[in-house]
Amino acid sequence: MKDSSDSERRVRKATEHDPEVAQFLYQKSEKIYTRQVQGLFARLRVMAVLVLLGVYYGLPWLNWNERQAILFDLPARQFHLFGITFWPQDFFYLTTVLIIAALSLFFFTALAGRLWCGYACPQTVWTETFMWIERRIEGDRPQQMKRDQAPWTARKFAVKGSKHALWLTYAVFTGITFVGYFVPIRELFPRVLLLDTGGWELFWVAFYSLATYGNAGWLREQVCLYMCPYARFQSAMFDPNTLIISYDEARGEPRGPRKRGIDHRAARLGDCIDCTICVQVCPTGIDIRNGLQYECIACAACIDACDQVMDKMQYPRGLIRYTTESALRGKPERVLRPRVVLYSLLLLGLMAGLATSIALRTPLDIDVIRDRNVLYRTVERGLVSNTYTLRILNKDQREHVYRLEASGLDELELVMDRSEFRVAPGEILDVPVSLRVDPIHLTTASNEVVFHIQSIDDPNLQAQTRSRFIGPVMR
Repeated sequence: MKDSSDSERRVRKATEHDPEVAQFLYQKSEKIYTRQVQGLFARLRVMAVLVLLGVYYGLPWLNWNERQAILFDLPARQFHLFGITFWPQDFFYLTTVLIIAALSLFFFTALAGRLWCGYACPQTVWTETFMWIERRIEGDRPQQMKRDQAPWTARKFAVKGSKHALWLTYAVFTGITFVGYFVPIRELFPRVLLLDTGGWELFWVAFYSLATYGNAGWLREQVCLYMCPYARFQSAMFDPNTLIISYDEARGEPRGPRKRGIDHRAARLGDCIDCTICVQVCPTGIDIRNGLQYECIACAACIDACDQVMDKMQYPRGLIRYTTESALRGKPERVLRPRVVLYSLLLLGLMAGLATSIALRTPLDIDVIRDRNVLYRTVERGLVSNTYTLRILNKDQREHVYRLEASGLDELELVMDRSEFRVAPGEILDVPVSLRVDPIHLTTASNEVVFHIQSIDDPNLQAQTRSRFIGPVMR
């Protein structure tokens, strides 16, 4: 309670002496009307949106060997990725992929700033799509502002209603597609249309539909400004040689309006005509001329807008551009820096290791559980016996017949009910076995033994695991 009251006093004190702070803390969030812009980076964003959404909506409909190519079947604990099926025992692959994704984010951020945010983040991709729908129905920035300021009429209600109806339809399609990665989409889609889904399916379709509708249609930049943690720690990955979007203050200042064709240098003006178009096209509503800000998502819309203005004024392009802090200060740039090299080596090593591991992966797993209730038994002929349970997992897509062997000690005997085991696809078979050996062959109280399993119908399919054999020492 004391910390809370101290914070309140500090805020109250700050707001009493600075009205702008009070306005910033307590003002209502206003809608940002983004102006449409054309240019190189706008085309790159559209291309990225089309490719990413095409992959997202298209992959669930692809088939592979008479089943869905990508399907995360949680009830069956099977994760199908084209011709490979992963199991919970393969969880370390997911861990490796997440580490690679994190390092990739660090690498690209250190190299070229927030490329992820500007071109590939789901929030950016779906917001661009929702804004495109909004422009097709309501028009560009001036029309939207004029309509919102006008009183409600039948036409305004029809336009707004049409927009939100399309938004909701598209959001529902997005939610169905997401659930389609976990439930076969060719079965899910007609059942959703007929309202014949299970409770959990309906819940997740509704959840992701509303999340898409709310985040991309209503919250938009609020997600980037207040909900996304990346904006808060991105500066820790920047350095003076990171490629970022910057305003060339030395060239642009002092800014001010002027007529086209006048000698602005003689009038002691910079290249910036203070048209504020760079602010109007910004999806987060910032002024890039105030320097690098955490709200900037590096979409480069301000670069396209400023270049168009420079072309009209017959000034050189690049007043706002991708550059580095070192270049703006007139210092030499360094692309290859220690952190970039380190990230590159780590990424290459992890990706090579992951690819090699998957390529050499055997769709067979064997685990051994030793009976710990009794260390060992003495059976007929004076042999020492240890009991085990072997757990065999067939991770292949077809049935296999396996043969089991054991090694590690001289004259080791393997005792089991049958010599061959038939295991269905995805089946986990527990096989009780015993190992017996003459105690004269035991050199220590604990000896290593190896269980080896091999498929009879596919000799290349084999695996092994190690365990311990406990017994008395006779010599």
